[in-house]
This record gives sequence, structure tokens and C-alpha cells, in this order.
Amino acid sequence: MKWMIASDIHGSAYYCQKMIGRFKAEGADRLLLLGDILYHGPRNDLPRDYNPKQVIAMLSPLKNRVLCVRGNCDTEVDQMVLPFPILADYGIIDLGGRLVYATHGHRYNPTTPPPLCPGDILLFGHTHVPTFNSEGDFCYANPGSVSIPKENSPHSYAILQGDTLAFKDIQTGDTYMTHNL
Repeated sequence: MKWMIASDIHGSAYYCQKMIGRFKAEGADRLLLLGDILYHGPRNDLPRDYNPKQVIAMLSPLKNRVLCVRGNCDTEVDQMVLPFPILADYGIIDLGGRLVYATHGHRYNPTTPPPLCPGDILLFGHTHVPTFNSEGDFCYANPGSVSIPKENSPHSYAILQGDTLAFKDIQTGDTYMTHNL
């Protein structure tokens, strides 16, 4: 199965459209959203083409292909307008012998990890910085931010297919970092 992993759309219609275009171009089976879908949050400037209602309209047709976890900017009001569940603090994907633990990152992250078994993978967003660390028996990965990247990182997403995690630029689709899990 091919997963597209994205985080921190923050209500940007422009970058949500780019993300959906990449989702289709990648031929991904599922879209894993790591939170902060509609609201930009009080610490962030408004992202390009901030339009949460338009983001809702763009994501709604994908409702059967989306797995989403709650970010620190996501609320019950957001759940009322989105047709797929968004309020779980984490999601778990079984890769057959190892688990992917998907969360936003404001509660569970490499500093405060959830209970993981050797070989498990923690996917998180929140920092808006793409990262990959393999520490001991665990992998920690962050796809960066779709709309508000930080620390001079690109607007980005990741593709998980088999044991490979590829980090990609949302503007071009070019891979800029690849890791074997």
C-alpha cells in the first residue's frame, strides 16, 4: 500500500490544492493527515490563500481515503464540518510485524514517545520541519508542513511505500530525502 503523509495544512486552499494534486499524481492509496487541518493557529501568520471552507470542500471528496489525527489547532467545530474523523490523538497502522504510530506531535514526539516496540515508527507533524531520526530500535519521522514550513524547509509531504519513506517537495514532487525503515 502507498501512503501519502502530510501535516499542517492550516486552512491554506492553495497548498491543499497542491497536496491533492500530488496525492493524485503519486497514485497513493491513502492520505494520512497528521493534524492542523483548518485553523492557522495563534502562533502562525495566515498561510497563502487562507480559506478553511474551501479546504473542507477539497478534502471532502477524499473522505473514504483519509486517515487523520487531531492537531493542537483542531477542534470539535472542525469535526462538525469535515466528513472524516479528525479528533483521535493518534492512529495506528499495522505494516505486518511493525506498527506506525501516527500523531500530531504536540503530545507524543521523540522527546515524549508513546509506548513503542522495537521496529515501530513514530510519524508526527507539529514542528513544520521535515525530520527523520533512527534512534536505537525506533524511527521518528516528520513530513514537514504543507503550508507553513519552518527553518527554511520546503513545503513538503512524505510517501511511505513498503520500507521506504521519501520526503518530497509539494511544489515540484521532487524527492529531497529518502530513508529505509
